[in-house]
Formats: sequence, structure tokens, C-alpha cells
Amino acid sequence: MFWQTSRRRISLDRPLVMGILNVTPDSFSDGGEFVMSEEALKRAERMIDDGVDIIDIGGESTRPGGATVDPEVEVQRTEPVVQAIAKRFDIPISIDTTKWIVAKAAIDAGAEIINDISGLRWDARLADLAANTEAGLILMHSRGNFETMHSEPPVADICAELRGSLTVSIETAKKRGVRKEQIALDIGIGFGKTFEQNLELLAKLGSIVSEFKSYPMLVGTSRKSFIGKILGDAPPLERLGGSLATALIVVQRGAKIVRVHDVKETVAALAVAREIELRD
Repeated sequence: MFWQTSRRRISLDRPLVMGILNVTPDSFSDGGEFVMSEEALKRAERMIDDGVDIIDIGGESTRPGGATVDPEVEVQRTEPVVQAIAKRFDIPISIDTTKWIVAKAAIDAGAEIINDISGLRWDARLADLAANTEAGLILMHSRGNFETMHSEPPVADICAELRGSLTVSIETAKKRGVRKEQIALDIGIGFGKTFEQNLELLAKLGSIVSEFKSYPMLVGTSRKSFIGKILGDAPPLERLGGSLATALIVVQRGAKIVRVHDVKETVAALAVAREIELRD
């Protein structure tokens, strides 16, 4: 399997690590750490040294209680960082946004993947942009709008809801000209799911991957609140062990990409697991 972006064909023969680079003042785990371009560039260089495969840059926090950001502000936060990283390093860059204008600026600056947490529900023009530029497109499952996506009342069957929603997102993308090879999926852990539903989706990931076997599955569990709850309300920076456990589990169940804060530790854990599995 491979994933086609506007700049390269990315092999999925082994699980890939997508490193999170938030250039926001208020993200739940690393808000305010990498706001300035030079700081973000140093962080990107450190992730590359640690073995990251893709860098995902976001300029709007999607944490519970987060406020939406004006598109122009989001562009001002992300475009210089994308441009600086693309100029200095040959690494796939993803723009984490739901807004066409932000994605367009990032693509023009050197990004090659669009990561849309709304799965095209909020701005389907992102599919047009992906089709026209041949950028990779991540379609994530979420529910509600920006203000309500973390407070939606739970659905009775989260697996059925996810399957139906991702199917609609895929159909929307294809109708607008996005090729199958450009699309990756994300089950959206923490977005409109209860604690139990997050665990259910991770436990049943294998069957979900099988149903959508034509598309690489991305899973982002890093430092999320369900891990904190399991670990006795541990704060985000004390959730590394739980984050690594979930990364290993989802890869065993078929995930091709894991989105993480702790690149070095995740790369090491996956490398050890892979060496063991090669001898099975």
C-alpha cells in the first residue's frame, strides 16, 4: 500500500509516525511552545532527527473548550512555518485545518497533505483543493460543529456512526475529483466519543480497517484525556506510557499512521515491535 501526495508516493510497508507541531497558544498539551517560526523550525528539526515520517502543522486548537480562529490569523500562524520547514527539509508536511484558505496557503508554501478533522463536513472545497493539487487528504470522523464537537450527546452505536460518516466523506471527496490513492482515514479518537466509545473503537479497529481496506488508517491517541483517566487523571505530560501502549495496539490492529507528540519514543517502540513481528 502507498499514499499519494502532491510531492511523493509514500510507502506504507511499515507504520508511519506523524509528528504534531501545534503553532497555537492554547493546544491542550503543547500550546504556546512553538508559536514563533524559529522555535517551530527547531522542533521540526528535532522531530526529523528522532525519525518522524510526516510533520502535521496546526494553527487552531481543537481541544475541548477551544475557540475558533479567524482564517487570516490561522494563515499567519501556519504559512511561515510550513514555508520554513519545506525550504530546509525534504519531509512530507501536513496542514491540520478545516478551512480552504488556510489549506491553500499551506499547500502553496510547501505542504502536501490536508488533514481535515471534519471529514469535509464544514468545507467541502478542501476536496476541490486536494483534487486540483493532488495533495493527500485525511478524512477524520467527528460529530457536530466546531463549538459542539466535544459535547455532542453520545450515539448508541459509535461503530455504525463512524462507518456511515466516513463512507459519506469518501464519497464526497471522490465526487469532487480526489483519487482513492490520495485519501487516508482517521477514526477521530476524542471527537464526539465517550470514554467507553474511544476504547471500543480502539478494540474494534481491526474490523474497521478491514472494512476500509483500500485506505490507510491514521489513529491519534497521543496524550488524550481517555489515557489520563485510565492512569488516575494523569496530566497530558504524564501520559507517555499510555500513549505508547495505544500506538502499539493500533498498529497491531492495522493502523498505518500514528499521530503523536512524542516522536522519539514512538519511533523506538514501533521499531522494537517490528523486529519482533518479523520473526513471528
